[in-house]
Parts: sequence; C-alpha cells; structure tokens
Amino acid sequence: MTWHAVNRRSFLKCAAGALAGSLLPWRTSIAASADAAPGGKARPNIVFILSDDLGYGDVQCLNPERGKIPTPHIDRFARQSVTFTESHSGSAVCSPTRYGVLTGRYSWRALTRGIVGVYGKPLISADRLTVPELLRRHGYHTACVGKWHLGWDWPRKGKDIAFDQPIASGPTTRGFDYYFGVDVPNWPPYCWIENDRLQGKPTEHLGVVGKNINSKAGPAVPGWKFEPILPTITDKVCRYIEQRAGDNKPFFLYFPMTSPHTPLSPTDEWKGKSGLNVYADFVMETDAMVGRVLDALDKTGLAENTLVIFTSDNGMAPYAGAGELEAKGHYPSGDFRGYKADAWDGGHHVPFFARWPGVTKPGTTCRQLTCHTDLLATCAEIVDAKLPDSASEDSVSIVPLLKGKDAPVREAVVHHSASGKFAIRKGKWKLLLCAGSGGWAKPKDGEALKQGLPPVQLYDMEADIGERENLQDKHPEIVAQLVELLRKYADTGRSTPGTRQKNDVPVDIFKGAKIPGNILSLRSPHVRKGPSGLH
Repeated sequence: MTWHAVNRRSFLKCAAGALAGSLLPWRTSIAASADAAPGGKARPNIVFILSDDLGYGDVQCLNPERGKIPTPHIDRFARQSVTFTESHSGSAVCSPTRYGVLTGRYSWRALTRGIVGVYGKPLISADRLTVPELLRRHGYHTACVGKWHLGWDWPRKGKDIAFDQPIASGPTTRGFDYYFGVDVPNWPPYCWIENDRLQGKPTEHLGVVGKNINSKAGPAVPGWKFEPILPTITDKVCRYIEQRAGDNKPFFLYFPMTSPHTPLSPTDEWKGKSGLNVYADFVMETDAMVGRVLDALDKTGLAENTLVIFTSDNGMAPYAGAGELEAKGHYPSGDFRGYKADAWDGGHHVPFFARWPGVTKPGTTCRQLTCHTDLLATCAEIVDAKLPDSASEDSVSIVPLLKGKDAPVREAVVHHSASGKFAIRKGKWKLLLCAGSGGWAKPKDGEALKQGLPPVQLYDMEADIGERENLQDKHPEIVAQLVELLRKYADTGRSTPGTRQKNDVPVDIFKGAKIPGNILSLRSPHVRKGPSGLH
C-alpha cells in the first residue's frame, strides 16, 4: 500500500472525526483562516524534532570543554539558528514531556508521577486541543513519525490484546493526519504501527535482550530488530518532506525520535565510532539522522519557509553509561547537576535550537526562560489564532524571542521529576520541594533526609549553576514567595492569564512531605487541604 493511499484514507477519516466533534467548546472558538500568515507571507511549515534522552552536554557546541561526542550536524544547525540556553522540558521523563509539547499544559495536571505504562491508556483526553489539531484547523497537514508513548485504547479479546484490530485513541485521533512509528521502542508490541494498525502480526515472543536494549519481554513480529528503527523512521520523515514539497499546503511534522534512548542499538556503520561507549555511538547516529532531515528540507527547497526546532525530552539516562562517559571526560549533563528523572537541572534543562529563515538571526543566543509547553501558544501566534481559556494553560508564545527580543516572556517555569517532586524557577531563583534529586540520582530524597538535609532546596542559578549551595535558610522570604506562586499555579489550573481551570487529578505540590511551618504558614486563601497535603 502506498504512502499516498494510506495518508488520504487517514486524512478523510480524521476529517470526518473532526466534523463529528465540531460542537466541542474549544473547536467552536477557533475560527478557520486562510493560508497566509499575518503580514501576507505564506505560513511557515513547522518541524519539531524531539530527541529522546539526549543530555544538554551531549551536543558538542553546548559543551565544548566537557563534551567528547562529535555532533557536526546539530552544531551546524545551531550556527544557523537561535540557541536557547534556558530551555526546559515540562518533565524530567518521557511521556509527560510529550504531553506538554502537544497540549501546552503541564503533565502533572493529568499524571502526578511516572510515565504511561505498557499498553497504557491515553494521557491526552479526547476533548483537549493539541498543536496538530490547532494547525490542521488552520490549513496545515499534520504528521507524527516516531515514538508516541502517550497511550492508546488497545483493543482486547478477554484479557489479551487483539493485535489484529484497529487501535483507538492514538495520534490520528489527537490531531494528526498521519502516524508511523513505534509506541515505545524498548517495550512490546515490537512492530511498526501505521495510523491505527499494527504492520504485521506479532506472533513471536521477544525476551529481554542484553543490557540497555529492551526492558520488557513481549509479542514481536517475526525477525524484529532494533537497529533499523532509527534509520527507518528517518526514511519516513524524509519521504514525507519530499511529498509535501509538491503541495502548496503548509505542514506540521512532529518527529519524536527513538534515540539515543534505549534500546542502544546503533547500526553497524556507527558501532564503535565514538571511541567512548555504545550510547555515544548512538548519539552520533542520532546527529546524522538530524542531518538527513535538514538535508531533505534543503533539497526540496522547503527550508526557506520552515520553522525547525530541535530539542530533547529530558536529560541523559544515567543507566545508559553516564559513569563510564564521565570517567572518559564526557559529561552528558554539561555543568548541570543530575540526569533524566531528576528535579535538578540535569533532568530537564535541554538543548533547544530554532531556525526560521527571515525571522531568527543565525548564530544568536537567547537566555530567557522557556518551556516545551510553549509550542502551542507559539503556533497560535504564527497562525494568528485566539486560544480558548480551556486550552494552552501553561503555554506562552516564544515568537518575540524568535524575532530577537531579549526580555522575559513567561513569569516562571515549573519542573517535575519522575517521582512527582516539584521545582519552580523564576528569574535566577530555583526552589525544589524535595531534599534530594527527586529522581534517580544520589542522594535520593529518603537518603537525603536521613543525612539531615533540609526538605527544600533553594539555588541562585546565576551564581550556582551546579546547584551545590542550598540557600533556603538564608532566604526564607524567597522560598515562601516561590511556594505561594507554585500553589497558585496548581490551584488555579493554569500558569498563564485566563479563567480558572480544573486539573484532571488532585495536585499535591508537597507530595505529602513534612515541610517546615514557616513555609506552610504562607497559605493562599483558596488553597484547600487534601488527604495527602495541600492541593
């Protein structure tokens, strides 16, 4: 079956679904518009490349003194782009960050800790506005190629998954006209998914294969291999770009890469290339695949009217060989403390480059705070759309920053660790509501408390980027102010101006931890007491 045939069928199906749901409140509040952007220019294509578990320090140009992995293609892209040096993912782990990218909302409003599990339910509710849905309603074709990891309604026959049936509530029901990829590369089912169907029958059982390969045993299509995953999805992306070149319709391409996350499975061409370890080899292959996508835009002539963003969903996973790399002089978190899963900056302070010819100035740097949740508001400004209050609760447009403005666009950024611990950054101050890392790095929170460390941490991120000197006892007024701001964000259901919204789940910013009375004493009058703490 050809791409065109599958894509056309999917588009018609999704268009019918959009029409059927046209009475949803947020749908009626977004008017259709012409293909021209404000000012008469053609609307830009938008390509969002999300690498998986790539640390800030894994990009050579961001870590020239303590980085040993060559990344020539990303470095070249950085020279053509504006580099955001204070960009943060909405979470320190996978699926919550993806939720924030696509919805403009912090994931902890729907998922209090952890990630979407194997065969997990959809995290994005059917009535929530997403980036692709917004853009589709403004004339864009939308595609997602790569790792989904936001849940599906898997069909069942009794207790078993019915792999021969369509899978409901996936990408093509959340705004995408087309999807191709793997749900999670190191989890079953081990097979390709196109739109809402498995490609092939998972009739074999794949056990756990080696260290840092796949972490869950389960059904697989015969002959499934991990090495072809990254090049195959890159092939699909390049083919999609080539097909869009023959169409006057703008497109949104979301490319959630499967690398350098486990399975650490570089192809033979890249094995051993780094001279460091297999993770570093995989980073080099990831860089090469980014180069292929950029080349496809250049060759088709689309680059001149395309906003391309490259970033990562969180920091490097320490279990992928962080200790070995650091012993060899490569620091995947750069100068930041911690790794993936942590509330410290190594968990969520990520690479972020944006290139928009004619708008962004090549080779420049932006030091203003931004978050991955900002994509929805940014796209809304690009297409001149007014967002309803019930959407984009934690999203701020970065268009002014793309145009070179050097002034804050957001009040603060909320960070969230794998275990659900909160942190908040405003200006130079960062407050963590946990005693340790909040994630996997040592000391973990329980260990930190046993060591007698305070239950909260406050850092001056301008003077102490490595988060080593806890100033919570010297600046209790700053601690109290940041706690109150975080309470406000949690209680009002949003961190941006607008009417009060409901969280999907109760939000306890302290996670039941024992917090000193001087911090608890500052209480917003509309914060209510819940069974596990403040909600």
